[in-house]
Amino acid sequence: MKERALPNPGWGPLSALPGNPLMWVLILSEMLVFSAFFALYAAERVAATALFDASQQELDPLMGGLNTLVLLTSGLCVALAVEAVGGERIRRARQWLGGAMALGVLFGVIKGVEYSSKFAAGITPETNAFFGFYYGLTAFHFAHVLFGLALLALLALVTWRTSTENVETAAAFWHMVDLIWILLYPLLYLLR
Repeated sequence: MKERALPNPGWGPLSALPGNPLMWVLILSEMLVFSAFFALYAAERVAATALFDASQQELDPLMGGLNTLVLLTSGLCVALAVEAVGGERIRRARQWLGGAMALGVLFGVIKGVEYSSKFAAGITPETNAFFGFYYGLTAFHFAHVLFGLALLALLALVTWRTSTENVETAAAFWHMVDLIWILLYPLLYLLR
């Protein structure tokens, strides 16, 4: 029985991962950066539990939950694009990527509405440590959403870029964006 060749020979443990191994290096480094921010947030929360609990009451967990649903649905669209491109259904893959992009934009609109309501209420990053983390972490996450949208747009709009490896590479990044939000949502909106 012939062994299946690794998609990226010569990359050691990264060889068996889908997409470009350099994207996995980026993903791992970004996960380390977010982990450091989460650890700092946890330490600050322990030091000022009452402040963080009171400030957290100013957030709308339904808006955060809606954004979670939107972002995870976009992740499903990306997974379906990977399946479609693997079956050489390029047009269908591009449609799924377009759906993921539309949902990613909707995520941004919802986050913009949320930011606007906070600013209108006079709540800014300088309000206190909790809101410094809230704006900092969610804005840093949103920067990753924008980069992910650019990757998806490149694949959905430029036909010759819609290859299996490229779609898998963008999907890996987009799923990291999902994972970070899955951690941010309870951390900022729910955990008391």
